[in-house]
Amino acid sequence: MTDTSSYTPPAVWEWDTESGGRFASINRPIAGPTHDKDLPVGKHPLQLYSLATPNGVKVTIMLEELLALGKEGAEYDAYFINILEGDQFSSGFTAANPNSKIPAMVDHSTAPPTRVFESGSILFYLAEKFDAFLPKEPAARAECMSWLFWQMGSTPFLGGGFGHFYAYAPEKFEYPINRFAMEVKRQLDVLDRNLAERKYLAGDEYTIADMATYPWYGGGLVLGDLYEGQVFLDVKSYTNVARWASEIADRPAVQRGQRVNKAWGPEEEQVMERHSASDIK
Repeated sequence: MTDTSSYTPPAVWEWDTESGGRFASINRPIAGPTHDKDLPVGKHPLQLYSLATPNGVKVTIMLEELLALGKEGAEYDAYFINILEGDQFSSGFTAANPNSKIPAMVDHSTAPPTRVFESGSILFYLAEKFDAFLPKEPAARAECMSWLFWQMGSTPFLGGGFGHFYAYAPEKFEYPINRFAMEVKRQLDVLDRNLAERKYLAGDEYTIADMATYPWYGGGLVLGDLYEGQVFLDVKSYTNVARWASEIADRPAVQRGQRVNKAWGPEEEQVMERHSASDIK
């Protein structure tokens, strides 16, 4: 359907109605807590407060990969944050992340404890802390960081852009869907051309750039059906992305990480909270 309606923006925008769509009840133009509630703290130094959306999965994959390397200090407690019920607006969560978005992590191995928020920042923090999944050679490190920041800057066009207007907006309009579908396909082409020449995003080495990008473009979009857009976007035609995604999906740590803080899908795949390796059977 073509959008033929006309809208004239007011001189000064005011919040007088919900924005519509699935997440309208939790969208607001102000920050800060809505209620007082402390975050739970488990027995491990690393405390994660998250949800198994692509942004949350990035971090649980990283933590499980670190544990697979034998990094015992990467043991963690992962607590479920129900964003539809507004858990991210508690006083405890906003203290950990003033932006009120999952994931948020607090490292209690430091004095005082260190808060880390934004998924890319958490991956970088953990990579430096445990000296893993981040190249040391300057050019290779720069390439890895470039792809990490590429993901952080590009994915809002996939999620908040295409995903919103194609799957969640209360009405479907041709212009925004076409605009963001075009951009997502351009991004897939960027990935596909890069992966035609190398095994992983930054080269021959598996890095935090892959862990950041896989949950959105690999496991979510190409292997999964993120926003039910798989056919619409013809994602299977990006064969190099599909190869890369399949290889990452086969990693046991990735399979474990995708289940943490998950409250949907088959019951045997759900691990709403994680406090030890035995929680992921």
